[in-house]
Amino acid sequence: MQQDLLHRYIFENHDVRGELVQLDQTFSEIIENHNYPTEVKQLIGELLVATCLLTATLKFEGEIAVQLQGDGPVKYAVINGNHQQTMRGIARIQGEITDTGVLNLIGKGHMVITITPLKGERYQGIVPLVSDSLAECLEQYFQQSEQLRTRMWISTDAEQEKCSGMLLQVLPVNKEKAEEDFTHLEALTNTIKDEELLNLDGHTVLTRLYHEDNPRLFDPQPVSFRCGCSRDKIADAIVNVGKDALLEDAKEQGAIKINCQYCLKEYQFNKRDIENIFN
Repeated sequence: MQQDLLHRYIFENHDVRGELVQLDQTFSEIIENHNYPTEVKQLIGELLVATCLLTATLKFEGEIAVQLQGDGPVKYAVINGNHQQTMRGIARIQGEITDTGVLNLIGKGHMVITITPLKGERYQGIVPLVSDSLAECLEQYFQQSEQLRTRMWISTDAEQEKCSGMLLQVLPVNKEKAEEDFTHLEALTNTIKDEELLNLDGHTVLTRLYHEDNPRLFDPQPVSFRCGCSRDKIADAIVNVGKDALLEDAKEQGAIKINCQYCLKEYQFNKRDIENIFN
């Protein structure tokens, strides 16, 4: 089965749109070498699915970041994505992990969704974390910002490094009919099992759920991990430290070593490198 694909679909006779995403390699690459506890991997998988589904709702080119932050053992967790479905993410742990679930891991906090179009103004939505279900927190976001009835289903297997999810959303057309259509399709989608969502290919999942409702799939979009770090970007960042301070550190340590927080790749800058940056 080919994974790491986002499927968009509509229905011939229902005023509802849908999305289905299934990921394994992207998930594996995001958590690789970070030594996260299983509970944190689970949270990152859910956040990755959510960000993919949210990114697919954008009607323009741009980026989106979905961040959870609070006073719990996980200080924050974030996934960044864009309209090309390239993803990266990280979590910061500040305490002992003893349980699963959004509220147990993040504690008292909120979800921040930042949308940055390539053209246009940046938008940020903030939703308090009131549920252990990330899907329910996101549904609250849609109710608050989009005012379109939306449901999400998210399944994650941290041990197998797989994560999948689905989204249904009413279309802003005939409101009464769209609500009836949504209720019907929501009931069908509620029958999906985690193992089906994680292990069956997208076409099979949709056929099993909606075989009488004629879902029409668009060409799937690949999803991938891309950190985006580079030596030039790191150089641009360290300029703010100041030339004298950088040269002093390089003299004491032989070279300045900086690791990308997302992919953990190490970049080194010696005295000559620092001189070249400022020249």
